[in-house]
Amino acid sequence: MDIKISTLGGEDAGKVELSDAIFGLDPRDDILQRVVRWQLAKKQQGTHQAKGRADIARTGAKMYKQKGTGRARHHSARAPQFRGGGKAHGPVARSHEHDLPKKVRALGLKHALSAKAKASSIIVVDDLKLTEAKTKALVANFATLGLSNALLIGGAELDANFKLAAANIPNIDVLPVQGINVYDILRRGTLVLSKAAVDALEERFK
Repeated sequence: MDIKISTLGGEDAGKVELSDAIFGLDPRDDILQRVVRWQLAKKQQGTHQAKGRADIARTGAKMYKQKGTGRARHHSARAPQFRGGGKAHGPVARSHEHDLPKKVRALGLKHALSAKAKASSIIVVDDLKLTEAKTKALVANFATLGLSNALLIGGAELDANFKLAAANIPNIDVLPVQGINVYDILRRGTLVLSKAAVDALEERFK
């Protein structure tokens, strides 16, 4: 599929052919869901921890004698049913990660790119570079391109001025091509690829 290349100022800069093997697939929601779920589970800290009865600093002595009081039989005041006692079956620190085959992850990225291409939500620009780090100028460029909610993918190295200028703009994410991922692609309305990013993606999936 052919797509036109624009400059940051919105001018025409030629055309580029996008590979159908990467951008022309029929997107499958089940694969996208699996990859997003894997990403979010991997991102989850898992540092939640509640104190069980073994973690409570409280006497372990029997509360009162077993028989003759007319009350229920109890032993330790650390038991979960008492105020100040431990929590039963509470959360414990653990990893939420689960495995996902590399081939499924790669396929998920292709399907995410294809979903954006199918929705006509991909813009290719010649380069993501600025002569000076001016947010106001970059906002004007984005207005020309019609960008208000977008993920911008640059080459292997991001231009320092561009990165600084884009840092304070809401709903705009900037990543190098090696950081491209399914979750960030899907959470933003438009995907903006630099020419270098397109070349790197096609090289990656050869």
